Amino acid sequence: MRSPTEFRKGKPGFYPDQSVYAEFACAEFGLHFRDLDGGSGLLFSVASRTKLLHFGAGRCSWYPQNSATASTLASDKHFASRILREAGVPALGGEYFFLHERHRAHRPAGHERSDASDCFRRLGGAAFVKPLTGSRGDFAQPVHGEAALVRYLDDVVKYYDAILIQPIVEGTEYRVFLLDDDVLYCARKYPPSVTGDGVHTVRELLAVHNDALRARGLSPASLPDRDPSLDAVPAKGERREIPGRMNLSAGGTMMLADAPSEKAIILARQAARAIGLRVAAIDMFVDIGGKPDANEIIEVNSNPAIRLLEDSDRGDLILKIWHHTFAAMGLL
Repeated sequence: MRSPTEFRKGKPGFYPDQSVYAEFACAEFGLHFRDLDGGSGLLFSVASRTKLLHFGAGRCSWYPQNSATASTLASDKHFASRILREAGVPALGGEYFFLHERHRAHRPAGHERSDASDCFRRLGGAAFVKPLTGSRGDFAQPVHGEAALVRYLDDVVKYYDAILIQPIVEGTEYRVFLLDDDVLYCARKYPPSVTGDGVHTVRELLAVHNDALRARGLSPASLPDRDPSLDAVPAKGERREIPGRMNLSAGGTMMLADAPSEKAIILARQAARAIGLRVAAIDMFVDIGGKPDANEIIEVNSNPAIRLLEDSDRGDLILKIWHHTFAAMGLL
């Protein structure tokens, strides 16, 4: 078996991961891959002897075996949480709020920006806030204090029209990746970090980290500006974690791991079934508050990235995912 890395060679840095993996899988399964957008990878076709199918990268769904309805419901964090709770699956929940007056006549009262402040106060002035339909961890962060909430809303309103406010939960975060009811892999998530060089302060190292996030179109990491620990100079090689989001795209790390428990697997399957997804990555907290049986679903991802598998040298699992896709769509 060839490596996905071989198919990445010579391609520009912006070339989509999933387009690399599709070309890799086509070579393994005897299908024809064709880039249709001048080498951007954003639009391509896959053909067998009897059928041709078009795929899009970027904001397009990478998994056409998921219905448009299921994918859309999963992308709305409030809708997905309501569906899970209705099905008896523990989920973090939260309240949603709109940041613009547009379409005000089409929604019920109690979900405007002014209402967000009231919800925040009910949570004691501290909450985890994220865009209602965001991805890659963009603007997903803990917020402490009403002044910080105002600054956050002023920033996020430039890019999103609605947010979700949730209580802050402490637990160990895992991802369970499912193909239908089969668990393809589990991974444990870890927060991003900066590494000391013995010269620069944490604040300076964090500024470099944030510049890299902005270059990728993501919001910077947020830490209390007056935190005196930010002015410390960590020793060379010393690692300082950045709390909050753990997405790979935001600098977090994931490592393939055994499932935390059979209960976690059962919850992941129940969550995917409730939304109606054939391919899903279920993010969840386990051991909440140090309680082994306290698990809650964070998000249900209908369009999950799989760069972790390339980085872990698991091209075999990438092929399993694409075989599922090609077979479901009648290409195999």
